Amino acid sequence: MTRGIVITGTDTGVGKSVVAAGIARALGAAYWKPVQAGLDDETDSALAARLGARALPEAYRLITPCSPHQAAAIDGLVIDPVRLALPACDVPLVVEGAGGVLVPLVAGAAPLLYADMFARWALPAVLVARTSLGTINHSLLSAEALRARGVAIAGVVFVGEGNDESERTICQIGGLRRLGRLPWLDPLGPDTLSAAIAAHFDLGWLL
Repeated sequence: MTRGIVITGTDTGVGKSVVAAGIARALGAAYWKPVQAGLDDETDSALAARLGARALPEAYRLITPCSPHQAAAIDGLVIDPVRLALPACDVPLVVEGAGGVLVPLVAGAAPLLYADMFARWALPAVLVARTSLGTINHSLLSAEALRARGVAIAGVVFVGEGNDESERTICQIGGLRRLGRLPWLDPLGPDTLSAAIAAHFDLGWLL
């Protein structure tokens, strides 16, 4: 495996955290969420740890569940990209973004978007996409935004019920490798997630 990968998505709530936790655990990598916005419910790092991944501390823990730039402003902060440098770790990193690829970390005259940060890290990205209606447009736009910034895309992971036509179309038009599909898991736990990753994913591309 390379020194790490970025897990990003087409939208909020698409399943990035579960996919990131599952891949991190399967490959013996550490999970890192640089910016957590929203502390009332289970955080993404806490979820990853509950699902069996080794979770590193966040660089920022912001109170309000909204875009990181806005959550930081509410807390009286401005996110400093220096604090978002990849942490030293004895194993590779699985780094999870927030929302979609163009979510802002810093707004204003000199914005910093997550995709810009991915380019600074120089890590390949795994794009997580729904299989439901609208996913073709969202997935292809996300891929274009990443490539426009020079971010290599390792492939796409789908989440939800199988949709062969949408998945095939996204991969064909976007020139994307299909890495697997994670079905909805009930119950969701370390064992069910590990079994689903083993059954539905080909992780040889990272080794």
